[in-house]
Amino acid sequence: MGKNNVEIKEKRPLGPRFKRFFKDFKNQWELQSMIIPGLIFMIIFSYIPMYGLLIAFKQYTALDTFSTAPWVGLKNFQIIMTDKFFWEAMVNTVAISLMKLAIGFIAPIILAIMIYELHDGPIKRFMQTISYLPHFLSWIVLGGMLITWFSTTGLLNQTLMAVGLMDNPQNYLLDAGKYWWIATLSDIWKEVGWGTILYLAVMSKIDPTYYEAAKIDGASRLKQIWHITIPSMKYIINLNLILAVSGIFGSNFDQTLVLMNTQNQEKAEVLSTYVYRIGMTQGDFSYATAVGLGMSIVSLILLVGAHKVTKRLNEGQSVL
Repeated sequence: MGKNNVEIKEKRPLGPRFKRFFKDFKNQWELQSMIIPGLIFMIIFSYIPMYGLLIAFKQYTALDTFSTAPWVGLKNFQIIMTDKFFWEAMVNTVAISLMKLAIGFIAPIILAIMIYELHDGPIKRFMQTISYLPHFLSWIVLGGMLITWFSTTGLLNQTLMAVGLMDNPQNYLLDAGKYWWIATLSDIWKEVGWGTILYLAVMSKIDPTYYEAAKIDGASRLKQIWHITIPSMKYIINLNLILAVSGIFGSNFDQTLVLMNTQNQEKAEVLSTYVYRIGMTQGDFSYATAVGLGMSIVSLILLVGAHKVTKRLNEGQSVL
């Protein structure tokens, strides 16, 4: 028989761990106490409201309390399975989120590398400032700009007609078939610059001697980027990928509310706006809570799954 190389980790009793924890806490009580306000905030606004999830299993109305509303079990979840409007919102959410993930996840990496490759100076600072700026504008402002640009007399139609690519203007936001692309590209335009901050911070810590050694070995600039720059960012790339995958069902609520109208609602409605419409405008709180709870469970599953995949890709090392 071959030698057994499997390592068996001995389980240590919990008692010494707690003793060590309290000892460390006592030694660092000044620092540890700084997290108490954050814990209190999280308990009040994140954990206590979880009690309200009970109404997903009840038939709750504005005239009831959590305790007096009648139990209906899984009835609200059964309705989800046959609700065509829910499934329309589900398809739109997944499609728009996957488009944003496919394009919007790569775009900040490419832009960050391009900015990093520029020589330090006014041009580099100008590019960074211009790319960050849209992030600080709310969707109310940007939505108003897009509605104006995409109208029949807007900038896009005027430009296309001026260069001879169009004869008759059209309102693009009234065309449901174009909404997915409008939502995807406008979100990328708003957030791509902000997404470069973490990558630029990581790249600023790369040892310049790596590039000097690569130049001596005859490596081109593209090879230096591929073999030095990108591998140096792998952990932050994996972390952002985990967060992006787990947020697939959290399509931009503000963006959808601003850009959605009666003509494109079939392709624009996403799960977050659907929950808002059912709960706040139609008063079906139980059904809206059931949909929101289902979204949260699936998002948690995606988070855990993405973490396990990236952990395997990093040879068992977690990025969280």
